[in-house]
Amino acid sequence: MTAILVVGAGFAGAVHARELAERGWRVEVIDRRPHIAGNAFDMVDSTGVRRHVYGPHLFHTSNDRVVDWLRRFTDFLPYEHRVGAYVAELGRCVPLPVNRTTINAVFGETLADAAAVQDFLARIALPIAAPANAAEYLHARIGTRLTDLFFRPYTRKMWGLELEQMAAAVVARIPLRFDTDDRYFPTETHQGLPKGGYTELIGRILDHPNIRVSLATAFDQAMPKGFAFCFNSMPIDEYFGFALGPLPYRSLRFHHRAEPRGYRLGTTAQVNFTDDGIYTRQSDWSLLPGHVLAAGPLKTVTLEEPCADHENGMERYYPVKTSDGAPEKLYARYRTLAQAEPKIQFIGRCGTYRYLDMDQVINQSLQSVRAWLAERGQAASARNTHADDR
Repeated sequence: MTAILVVGAGFAGAVHARELAERGWRVEVIDRRPHIAGNAFDMVDSTGVRRHVYGPHLFHTSNDRVVDWLRRFTDFLPYEHRVGAYVAELGRCVPLPVNRTTINAVFGETLADAAAVQDFLARIALPIAAPANAAEYLHARIGTRLTDLFFRPYTRKMWGLELEQMAAAVVARIPLRFDTDDRYFPTETHQGLPKGGYTELIGRILDHPNIRVSLATAFDQAMPKGFAFCFNSMPIDEYFGFALGPLPYRSLRFHHRAEPRGYRLGTTAQVNFTDDGIYTRQSDWSLLPGHVLAAGPLKTVTLEEPCADHENGMERYYPVKTSDGAPEKLYARYRTLAQAEPKIQFIGRCGTYRYLDMDQVINQSLQSVRAWLAERGQAASARNTHADDR
């Protein structure tokens, strides 16, 4: 059977490759980076602590199919993510997303229950029936004080835009709590971290005799000609030579510090900064389960500095959503160009220009590759749901 080319060795590419390989297809996976796992790549550094090289990756989902598929390749360590927001005027961290504890700390209130929180927010919220942007959405829910404290400086740093320029959908995905629950994903039925890390997990997914991986190998336009089909996770605008203009992305610069093992800024592995400084958040990797692999006096703490992709070697992390919808309109034009490419399908966050969490990438990939196989009369096998390849 003719081989398939998969561009990218992150989750999107690995899932496509594994599903194809198990149906008998020979798969060539390429990645321009010198390692597998894409932005989920992790490694144990000189302090003996596992670090997520491209920022924290915290698995959470309510999709049983995704979890069942991943459990063929890894066990999960239980972990419920919590975020502290450091408020300089308080000199301490408060829970984020905003909950009753947060509101009481900021306003000096003693709100005792959910009804009291709702009444308080109703008094400080602005009467905006149909919010046209992120600022109006937040003002209509939590008023100006909480908006300006927790979201305005962070948005300016993270996206390089004012809240008024951002689509409401960007902040609509952030929950608001009326109780004291400080979990970041309280409604997700599955939360955890792969026991051996993400690099090991994706290595196991790619470990199949029908899969060959070539690293430090950039995509070339002539490559697909030698294959039956190409699943491509590279940025779609880059594939077309930016012919219609570049799609905007935000990127991150990472600043690593070696701190004493006893160092803490709050009690959570992730701390967000609400001030006007250059950093958006800090990750203390030692506070994640299974991330301290060796004893020692130091640990790595990572600070994130957002920037535009062109300011950071075209490292693309977050597609930009603006209130005027311009980026999505530009992507739609690239998608039209892609439809004229009969042997190529774009996949993943950069290929489909969507802000996807890991579980969404895996689910999208399973749907994508199984639909492609079904068109060729190859249904999913029992092996995909019952086998244990660990």
